[in-house]
Amino acid sequence: MPQEPVIARFLSPEWVAEWNVALESYPLPDPGPDAGLAMADGRVTVVQEVRGTPDGDVRLVMRIHAGSVRLDLDPASGAGDTGGDGGSGGDGPGSTPDVTIVLVYEDAAAMSRGELSPAQALTAGRIRVRGDLSSLAAAQQLLNDVRSASEGRIPPTTY
Repeated sequence: MPQEPVIARFLSPEWVAEWNVALESYPLPDPGPDAGLAMADGRVTVVQEVRGTPDGDVRLVMRIHAGSVRLDLDPASGAGDTGGDGGSGGDGPGSTPDVTIVLVYEDAAAMSRGELSPAQALTAGRIRVRGDLSSLAAAQQLLNDVRSASEGRIPPTTY
């Protein structure tokens, strides 16, 4: 009897691994004219600190560098820290993310499902953002493009 496929839970290590497979197969376009200063050189780090996940507080780190994108899930011990542990920086240990987003799990899940846009969350005061907002917008557009281009390759997610 065939086994049912395992559906990765949002923000779990398995979910991050599935996204990284999709990201590896996505060709990154050159940054556009509205990419913002951090994104203009093709290198940016976006940290999303998510509070209250089923696994506790987590940090999802997206690094864009040298024509590739990678997601990493850092332990909660780094939440709120923007440097020094090597897991949150743009170029290595001690570096600072270009933008950091802080939000609760319910809002992160709603954004992932397309029920809440980042602009709506920001306007409503449901997320806090520090850093270069143009890099955030460019990174969000990149993830939306990957999601569209990877239709059928990113397995369903549970929340």
